[in-house]
Amino acid sequence: MENNYVLDTSAIFCLKDDAPGAEKVEAILSTAHRRRQKVIISFMTAMEYLYINLMRHGEEAGHKAYLELTLLPIEIVESDEDLRLIAAELKAAHNISLADSWIAATAKKHNATLVHRDPEFEPLKKSLDSLILPYK
Repeated sequence: MENNYVLDTSAIFCLKDDAPGAEKVEAILSTAHRRRQKVIISFMTAMEYLYINLMRHGEEAGHKAYLELTLLPIEIVESDEDLRLIAAELKAAHNISLADSWIAATAKKHNATLVHRDPEFEPLKKSLDSLILPYK
């Protein structure tokens, strides 16, 4: 099995918006579809993706976008005690948002590469394997 990946919300929107870097996210998902690697999103990413689509596009389109997300070859990881401890430690040690601490903790717990285009993850680049897509 190849490397596992955690997609940040910014990576999913990169794909949805066909922004620079979308081809890298597509390649990761394509390989996952052939079961050569696992692609994970945090419960926090799922919630962020849904609420942003609801705000931008309204209820019907927002829920449709979320449904399309759930059809991708991804695993949504829910919170547990280990994840809470890792997220709290990351939040305490680095100047990152609460949501990003959960997302980074998911990558750390699963020994996965974090895929993102969010400069807020910069403080973690020495302690977390990352694939950085072109920033917005």
